[in-house]
Amino acid sequence: MNVKQLFDLTGKIILVTGGAGNYGKCIAEGLAEAGARVIIASRNAENIEAVAKSFQKEGLDVHGLQVDQGNHDSVMELSKEILNKFGKLDGFINNAVSRPMKGYYAPIEKFAESMNVNATGMMDILREMGELIGLNKDGGSIINISSMMGMFGPDYSNYEGTDMGEDLPPDYFFHNAGLINLTRFMAQNFAGKNIRVNCISPGGLFNNQPARFLENYTKKVPLKRMANKDDIKGLVVLLASKAGEYINGENILMDGGLNA
Repeated sequence: MNVKQLFDLTGKIILVTGGAGNYGKCIAEGLAEAGARVIIASRNAENIEAVAKSFQKEGLDVHGLQVDQGNHDSVMELSKEILNKFGKLDGFINNAVSRPMKGYYAPIEKFAESMNVNATGMMDILREMGELIGLNKDGGSIINISSMMGMFGPDYSNYEGTDMGEDLPPDYFFHNAGLINLTRFMAQNFAGKNIRVNCISPGGLFNNQPARFLENYTKKVPLKRMANKDDIKGLVVLLASKAGEYINGENILMDGGLNA
């Protein structure tokens, strides 16, 4: 098969949770540019619809749906909506994250709140979307978006000379690390069903951070920059398409060589 055909996502229905976030918008854009019909979902219905419309103005086939990942009924309603409106699901980009915990000494109730969305809720939506993909005779692809902070501890020197870094949330490190190994579990769990499960662990995305932070961070990166909005597109399309059909159970670190 021609390599362009291998990467072509025409006819594929792919869900991106957290689709209004910084990485979520990059991911949705890349999938739609490769020909997929993309569903972006988040808790804020008005916001996600506005983001979808902005993509549609660019000629991209992107649609917004509401979901509260911490609510099982909402997850089940999303599954029904996808089936009713789109007829199937070929791929799921598990990208949503909640950050209620603000630092190490945040009330422990905030840790529990985080786990309800980022652990229990994430497992819930992974399981339900996996079942939906499993209805396809051709199977499909699940891509978990973790973080390099699920693989490494914090580098506080990145924050020297800034007012950042004092309140790094421990729950973020906890759930991203768990997601990486859950990826391996789920790849084995779906054995024989032609559903691949992989994980991407990105480094920092440029988002107009303070100059001192950028200096501290980028001097450690061999490419001498943070990630830009296009860097994750190719990797997501690879893992979602036929071009990546023999990649399964992997965690791919995308950090420009920072941790090399």
